[in-house]
Amino acid sequence: MTARLDAYVAALDRAAAHTRAWLASMPDRPVPPSATADELRRSLGGPLPEGPTDPADVVDLLAGLAEPGLMAMPSGRFFGWVIGGTLPAALAADWLVSAWDQNTGMRFATPGTAAAEEAAAAWILDVLGLPAGADVGFTTGATMAHFTGLAAARQQVLTAAGWDVNRLGLTGAPRIRVLVGRERHETVDLALRYLGLGTPEVVSCDDQGRLRTDALAELLGDGPTIVCLQAGNVHSGAFDPVGAATALAHEHGAWVHVDGAFGLWAAAAPRLAHLVEGRPAVDSWTTDAHKTLNVPYDCGIAVVARPHAMRDAMGMHASYLVHDDGVGDPFERVPELSRRARGVPVWAALRSLGRSGVADLVDGLAGHARSIAEGISRVPGAEVLNDVVFTQVCASFGTDERTRAVTARLLADGVTWMSGSRWRDRDVLRVSVSNWSTDADDVTAAVDAVHRAAAAT
Repeated sequence: MTARLDAYVAALDRAAAHTRAWLASMPDRPVPPSATADELRRSLGGPLPEGPTDPADVVDLLAGLAEPGLMAMPSGRFFGWVIGGTLPAALAADWLVSAWDQNTGMRFATPGTAAAEEAAAAWILDVLGLPAGADVGFTTGATMAHFTGLAAARQQVLTAAGWDVNRLGLTGAPRIRVLVGRERHETVDLALRYLGLGTPEVVSCDDQGRLRTDALAELLGDGPTIVCLQAGNVHSGAFDPVGAATALAHEHGAWVHVDGAFGLWAAAAPRLAHLVEGRPAVDSWTTDAHKTLNVPYDCGIAVVARPHAMRDAMGMHASYLVHDDGVGDPFERVPELSRRARGVPVWAALRSLGRSGVADLVDGLAGHARSIAEGISRVPGAEVLNDVVFTQVCASFGTDERTRAVTARLLADGVTWMSGSRWRDRDVLRVSVSNWSTDADDVTAAVDAVHRAAAAT
């Protein structure tokens, strides 16, 4: 037993040392990786060794070989896609989750991690202003959180139409209409495809990507219907009119699902909560704790106002499982039976921040986005295309060609990472401020890098 423990200790000591070195490199490290996957495959691959390798040596080998291919996503100067960092308490809690090795599917078998997740779920509902009786499931990410919420929606609207989808399947079922905004995130469509609901009907949007309620009213009618709204457009950061659209949808008996992958956390900041006004009336919500809350990857959150719909869609019973018939088991709220305790880092993040800390985190991200937008707007020929209401900034530098050139030069510079995209038929430089560690110096360095890139094109 001592020899086995020593093997763990040596490997974990090396992992901790490499982790500290990695995090210490963030202030000065170029953001892009310095090697390609093809280059690294040659050093990391090859024939599998015939015999064992010491665990500590494996950790050293992995850290050394992979390091050139690592992007500095934890850096305060990383503004690509919508990718958050990791809060210290959440990172340390994630290490514990791996060490504890609890299969957090059954409440009876893993009471420590199940209780932590239940506490985290209650805090999420509280800080986001969602109904206290809602069910919360911790999924792999926002895509599967959509899958979970929309599976509950499918369950409910078909049940209301007199169809038992669990027994009869979808063949011959009443058609479910799904209405989405023109600028919804593609993961909504992906989840609908997984669920056999096909291509949704598109509702027109305004110039910031917000769903228009007048256009929604024209499409709503009778029959099983799901309306998907958006809290945080991936380009503009804009929010659909959640309250008005939900009231309208409910008049027609529709289920309302909100994609709040990063934007739902606006509800936690008093100065930004108006962006998601009306959210308590919604039927299901999706968010991703890795984004705005800054916990490690593998932590989507599905919230469903009607627990029976979620559990009917996700749950199962087997004779060898010990079921909790009161509170319910974690596996009844997610697509997996076996999973890591991914809600524990959420508990750690929320416990470390407290209510005021969550508000300050969200406010700070939005404030940095405004500062970056102001800095970019001072670049000759630059134009910020969106109303900067949350954490997203989209900028053009005149022509599409020049915008692409500025983006390419900026990425080659290495000081910051801002991803290129296309929005409203124009190429854009897209900025997403999602990292808790971003500070004023990071903002200044990033804006200066944009000025250098623009001046050179």
